Amino acid sequence: MAASLSSLTSSFSSLSFSSHVSQRSHALTLPPSRVSKSTTFPSLAVSASSAAAAVSPAEPETVDLRRLVKSRLPGGFAAQTIIGTGRRKSAIARVVLQEGTGKFIINYRDAKEYLQGNPLWLQYIRVPLITLGYENSYDVFVKAEGGGLSGQAQAISLGIARALLKVSEDHRQPLRQEGLLTRDSRVVERKKPGLKKARKAPQYSKR
Repeated sequence: MAASLSSLTSSFSSLSFSSHVSQRSHALTLPPSRVSKSTTFPSLAVSASSAAAAVSPAEPETVDLRRLVKSRLPGGFAAQTIIGTGRRKSAIARVVLQEGTGKFIINYRDAKEYLQGNPLWLQYIRVPLITLGYENSYDVFVKAEGGGLSGQAQAISLGIARALLKVSEDHRQPLRQEGLLTRDSRVVERKKPGLKKARKAPQYSKR
């Protein structure tokens, strides 16, 4: 009997000790949750302010370029004298040349930004002026629509070449030798019925 009573008392003491420990552990877990809630709000505020700061500087540049184009082209594109229209695939570009320092503005944006810094597309639009040695003599204003950036770049090249003919008829021969006055008439071939694409056919099955 004495042994059983001693074992019972030891078990009760162990139970009471574990309950005290569990209560203390719950009490210790509360402060970190309060700290984490208070620290989340400043990070959100900082990220929102940084995002707003990153978006805001881009807008004044486009507004300034739009004002520049309107001040340089009174009456719009149609009212100008040195103008050329170029086409490629489904892209159309109306180009105006004015004496300047070699600026390229496409749809009220800088050409390098508009063409995503692609060196091939930037080369397309500069070739007509480089051929005649006018790369720093004219500012180019473009209104492009339709197609993709590659088609628009080639349409701009043709538009610049045609506009240079209005500057002087003597420019025709060097531009013609470089093939800059020829309209590239290639377009995507249409899809045919029964085929997957223009010429791609489904796999043949004998049975």
